[in-house]
Amino acid sequence: MVNITVDLVRKKAEHHDCLLAPLEEIALHQENIEKIEDLQDWCPKLRILLMQSNLISKIENLNKLKHLTYLNLALNNIEVIENLERCESLRKLDLTLNFIGDIVSVESLTDNYNLENLYLTGNPCTDYENYRDFVIGTLPQLNSLDGKDIERSDRIKALQNLAIIRSDIIFEQNIYISQRKAQKLRLEKDIQDKWENIYKNMDQEERNKKFWAEKTEHAPEVRYEIERMRQLKLKSYETDVKKEENRKYKLLTDDGRPFNINQPKIDFKFGDEEPDKYILDLAVYKHLDTSLLDVDIQPNYVRVIIRDKIFQLHLPEDINTTNSKAERSQITGHLVITMPKANFIIKKNVVPKKIKQITQLYTEHKLEDCQVGIAQSKRELLEIGPFDSVLDFTKITQPKSKPDYIDPRLKLEGKRPSPDFVDNPEVPELI
Repeated sequence: MVNITVDLVRKKAEHHDCLLAPLEEIALHQENIEKIEDLQDWCPKLRILLMQSNLISKIENLNKLKHLTYLNLALNNIEVIENLERCESLRKLDLTLNFIGDIVSVESLTDNYNLENLYLTGNPCTDYENYRDFVIGTLPQLNSLDGKDIERSDRIKALQNLAIIRSDIIFEQNIYISQRKAQKLRLEKDIQDKWENIYKNMDQEERNKKFWAEKTEHAPEVRYEIERMRQLKLKSYETDVKKEENRKYKLLTDDGRPFNINQPKIDFKFGDEEPDKYILDLAVYKHLDTSLLDVDIQPNYVRVIIRDKIFQLHLPEDINTTNSKAERSQITGHLVITMPKANFIIKKNVVPKKIKQITQLYTEHKLEDCQVGIAQSKRELLEIGPFDSVLDFTKITQPKSKPDYIDPRLKLEGKRPSPDFVDNPEVPELI
């Protein structure tokens, strides 16, 4: 459990430059505090003290807080109202959902003449007959009890019958106190037997499952046991986290083959949308600083260290590490690693896949280094046409057709035959 320390109080006083002496308000709720101590010496000017949802069993060490106006001790293990007589400035006291059965102990608040609001909802004493009339008659300075205003008629009625009501209240209180003593002894014995015999040979998960499935009583001892189970669960969780952090990963096998490791447990995509390269898309945290990333590309694996956690992937083929590149998305924060294949051979008559798949990735992540590549591909498409079409080279060497019109001013003379040429009529004319 937790004790009140200077470091804890200073941490809660950050809004006041961690100064304790002039501090007027402090919230120490949900800290598993068992005892009130030292606050009146460190913070003598406190006006508001919030200590709900702890394990405090006794009201004590508050008599020096002369300026205290609001004290919240709801959801604790308090059974008696005491030690608040010297808090003259106290106006509001919240004791909701405690274990106050000694209702006569409210008489200790008669000297707190500034007390206006008192909350006892959820305590065993509220089940007593004429509980409200007894409290109103005992504390005439109250304006509200359990959030309900006190009318003048209520006060007159309570004062008229206070002596009779008090005797009845004491009778019911004694019955409860005797029952409470028996319950305390029984629960302490049952809890001790449980931990020594039943829970001893169970692992953490099995013990938690059994504990939370059982029905329990509403008592301070049960609250202590619930908190004990919660602390054990948190402790086991912290131990598992530390084991995971301290675990040493083996990166390579004995024969040099790299392992696949995803220590940061992030999503990724890996594939060869283009046949000549591999693309790895790592879903790195969007707001993670790039300086916390370390990329190592080797011929047969790629390794990325993200905040001291290792991601490693074994590649199906060797890659060209010289032309590989890693780029960070400006929008999603993803890390995109492009790795050309080392032994890729372009086959004849094979049309590459559409560049939409690769350019879509670049456009989607808005990668700066990829914009030049996209522009070049557009120029290439303008010059030689899209990759989907097959170029036709058969009409490149065809002769040009004869013009339909010949200028008469041009004198065209045919080639004259040689002197020894003999025209043979049986030879066909040349086309």
